[in-house]
Amino acid sequence: MKRRREMEKGTEMRYAIEELSLIVKLKPGDNHAASAPHIPTKPFLYVCNLVIQVLDKLGPTMAVLRQDIHQNVQKLEMVHESDPLLNSNLVEILKKEASEGNARKDTSCSRAFLWLTRSMDFTLALLQELTKEPEQRMEQVVEESYNNTLKPWHGWISSAAFKVALKLVPDRKTFTNTLMGKDGNNESLKEEMQTLISLFLPLLEEIHSILRVYGLDRLKST
Repeated sequence: MKRRREMEKGTEMRYAIEELSLIVKLKPGDNHAASAPHIPTKPFLYVCNLVIQVLDKLGPTMAVLRQDIHQNVQKLEMVHESDPLLNSNLVEILKKEASEGNARKDTSCSRAFLWLTRSMDFTLALLQELTKEPEQRMEQVVEESYNNTLKPWHGWISSAAFKVALKLVPDRKTFTNTLMGKDGNNESLKEEMQTLISLFLPLLEEIHSILRVYGLDRLKST
């Protein structure tokens, strides 16, 4: 998916804030029909790509999750490019696949959207833990975030693989230093994380409401 600009400066966090702000701007106003939810396609998928870059900083621990996000983004990008229906509203794919009886299939774009949302849940939980527990070890932050978001939907193989990979998490200082960039500091990083949380939380709550409408919110990995 081509973007409007190149990342010449700034951090992934700042660009994620910009894209999430864009999603808010692109969403219809209060007078829009409640039956027509709107999740702008390009900004949402671009945020997912930025999350991959953030997870890269956690090292090999998140390799499987990063790959899963990448594959799901690619699946939705392919449909976006081939189907004008998705040019502006990602929710349309749920409607289309639900009407065709394909939404719950393992290979559906609806499932891709579901797992991208859960990956964003993990990222949000990670940011929340980092801001509220400044002394907590990074391994604990990642494990607790995983347990509260992805683990309930993973099978025993994925859960066991994560437990092994968790030992490769970098220390907290190393991770936060890579997040803040060259010109950043702890205070500015904390402000960025809090801003990102404030934008992420209502969006993900809305998406989960949409997934419940289509009966997708309780699906587990196969």
